[in-house]
Amino acid sequence: MIIILIGYMASGKSTLGKILAKKLTYEFIDLDEYIEIQEKLTVKNIFKTKGELYFRKAETFYLGELLNTKNNIVLSLGGGTPCYGNNMEMILQSDLVKSFYLKASLPHLVDKLKEKKNSRPLISHLETEEELMEFIGKHLFERSPYYEMAHIKVSVDDKSKKEIIKELQSFLV
Repeated sequence: MIIILIGYMASGKSTLGKILAKKLTYEFIDLDEYIEIQEKLTVKNIFKTKGELYFRKAETFYLGELLNTKNNIVLSLGGGTPCYGNNMEMILQSDLVKSFYLKASLPHLVDKLKEKKNSRPLISHLETEEELMEFIGKHLFERSPYYEMAHIKVSVDDKSKKEIIKELQSFLV
């Protein structure tokens, strides 16, 4: 089985994905890291040297590659992955996939991201909390229709990692 975690940055996809994979004895794969290994370039450098269009095509290609594996994996997608190409369609059409939208509210995301701004290229240029809130709000508005297509939605607000993992596992029985 392939368990896919979808959601905005800082929703917990990688952190929770690693914990869930360990509990299930599945392999954990972060799609961005997988792309970096395959392309032998960081995502940042792919964007800089080859452009976003190249990255999005590569992202779709490698997602397809992973969806065709017979291995048990927990796959964490980049925040934008579901929104491009036919990525959500591929996810939803695969019989071996269960997708989860880790749904976080705007205040929750702003709270998490305001401390990590400098390590996130997409938001590092934003100077105030208001700018951050506006940026994330606009992104969430654009991306939510794709995120909402996931098989299962799990709210992550005001829950411990342990509670979220327990909830995710309850849908895998």
